[in-house]
Amino acid sequence: MSNAYPPQDLLRFVYRLTAEDYTCAEFLVEIHKPTMTLVPAAEAPYPYWTELSYHQCQNCPLHAAETPHCPVAVNLAPLLELCGHLVSHKPMSVEVITDRRTIHCKTTAQHIASSILGLIMATSPCPHTEYLKPMARFHLPLADQDETIYRVTATFLLAQYFRRQDGLPYSLELDELLKIYRNLQVVNQHLTQRLKAGISEDAAVNGVILLDLLSKTVSWSIEDGLEEISYLFDSYRKPLQPPPET
Repeated sequence: MSNAYPPQDLLRFVYRLTAEDYTCAEFLVEIHKPTMTLVPAAEAPYPYWTELSYHQCQNCPLHAAETPHCPVAVNLAPLLELCGHLVSHKPMSVEVITDRRTIHCKTTAQHIASSILGLIMATSPCPHTEYLKPMARFHLPLADQDETIYRVTATFLLAQYFRRQDGLPYSLELDELLKIYRNLQVVNQHLTQRLKAGISEDAAVNGVILLDLLSKTVSWSIEDGLEEISYLFDSYRKPLQPPPET
């Protein structure tokens, strides 16, 4: 529970949803900042679709004897209470409130669900999503395709810098990043099957589908040499100007 941690150790995101025919609702995401791990909001007993063996990912290294429930699915259970009955294309307004700023946006239920889903997945103790923790620390709500590609590749390359600093093997090639995102696509596919069992409408499921599409887009962009954003770095292709003499 969040009261187990001092306030300075918590990173808080409040998603406040409104619509013309929808009572204002809030969804709080609290993250333990030192570990970038989600503070669980779900309480036992957990829904059957959270059991590890239920549509378990083909690439899952966990075992039901030690981990009876999928850590991502358990953390998503409270989200389904909020948007599991929303139609994906429903127009909505959302405020995302953080300690530093508030973001306002008019969008659809599925885009809001996708944004929350991504944050929860990134901070859940799943071996395949832990690589997303740096992005969660600097969460950009409702990020679009180009923003996601930039953040993903920048995060990976900064990780290589820190690996070099620590004397670990490192590489500027993006093959390892491709492997990470191909594993995430498997997680997304199986998570979709889980959520279908727990909802009456499709906003949450389509939120996962949007996340999966972004994962595929990242993979395609890497394979194409990041050509979509390459032009932004033209200034770095020029010789650096020496600083003025003092």
